[in-house]
Amino acid sequence: MKKYEIDTAENREFMLDLRNDLLSFGHGFTSPEGGAYYLGDDGTPWRDRPRETWITCRMTHVYSMGELLGHKGSRQLVESALKGIRGELHDDRAGGWYAGITADGKILPDKQCYAHAFVILAATSASLIHADGADELLKEALDTYDRYFWDEENGLARDTWNTDFTELSDYRGINSNMHTVEAFLAAADVLHDEKYRVRAGSIIDHVIKWAEENNWRIPEHYTKEWKADLMLNRDKPDDPFKPFGATPGHGIEWARLTVQYALSAFKDDKSKTQKYTDAAQKLYDRAVKDGWAADGAPGICYTTDWDGKPVVHDRMHWTLAEAINTSAVLYRTVGSDRYAADYAMFMEYLDEKVVDHEKGSWFHQLDQSNRLIGTVWPGKSDLYHAVQATLIPYNEKIGLSVAPSLDH
Repeated sequence: MKKYEIDTAENREFMLDLRNDLLSFGHGFTSPEGGAYYLGDDGTPWRDRPRETWITCRMTHVYSMGELLGHKGSRQLVESALKGIRGELHDDRAGGWYAGITADGKILPDKQCYAHAFVILAATSASLIHADGADELLKEALDTYDRYFWDEENGLARDTWNTDFTELSDYRGINSNMHTVEAFLAAADVLHDEKYRVRAGSIIDHVIKWAEENNWRIPEHYTKEWKADLMLNRDKPDDPFKPFGATPGHGIEWARLTVQYALSAFKDDKSKTQKYTDAAQKLYDRAVKDGWAADGAPGICYTTDWDGKPVVHDRMHWTLAEAINTSAVLYRTVGSDRYAADYAMFMEYLDEKVVDHEKGSWFHQLDQSNRLIGTVWPGKSDLYHAVQATLIPYNEKIGLSVAPSLDH
């Protein structure tokens, strides 16, 4: 069906309809204090759950893009969320941002690299719409990140501090480094400061090396000496942030970020971009081969072991969103029709299994038979992955971050 084929009028219209539905779905996310509520199945806020920094920042990013796209009400939502980021989620004493605030006003412990990367992303996007305080927020977010999370010696990001920023965890993780790459590329695009693009490249170079040494499956967890811990959480394989084994969705997402970095860092120098494009294809191809329909049903398995055998068979919506993005990016970069065919396959699955045509937004977690479950991701927490998947496939400037691409 042309509805699923990239660059057809029907697919563009389908993407527009999906995006409008998503942006309309999320309007109830802001709390009186500004922190984001976790959204339920029909978009009703779940007020009994913590208001977390990473979700608040993701929604700030989403509705900053909404404002650039002309979606009514977006600016007010951004300004409300920024109030939360500068207010209840900010640690005025020790600096930085709490992981979140519980429903009864208590602080969630620790200072997370993951959350701080999203503060940077939120601030870059909000600055594009000239939201009040966004520029100052971006400066503080980068200064805080530079002080506590960036490890210049290794060219990688540290993961977690205690709440007071006095004790650093021995754990090092690739997930937080991945979102650091996204944040740094956005910061480089918005501030025109190439320091952050160079840092993103340093992280990517490490990940490519580790993946190549591991049959293009990316080790996710490391010790403080950056030695891979391949057995971490073997007894808790479906952990939402530190799952055991390889995560095909991350392999796919890293592939897209690798292409974005290469095209922005080296412009038209094909000899340099080719290395990264080749690596991106290997990451993507391995992840799709391991993850897609690996148990006989459509969908991408959440995790596999180190031989590519599925461990957690559940399908998370974000993995599909990234598959849509990366198949489109590789099609535009490499030109191979097989990536266009993958894109159409992913879009059909999205329409048939993942979009909630009754209540709106996308189902966040399905089991291996594509039935709705909520053991890891109940409800529909935020819109970040889904909205980006309606935009990135048609971003004509692949080397430019998604929000800045809307501002050009």
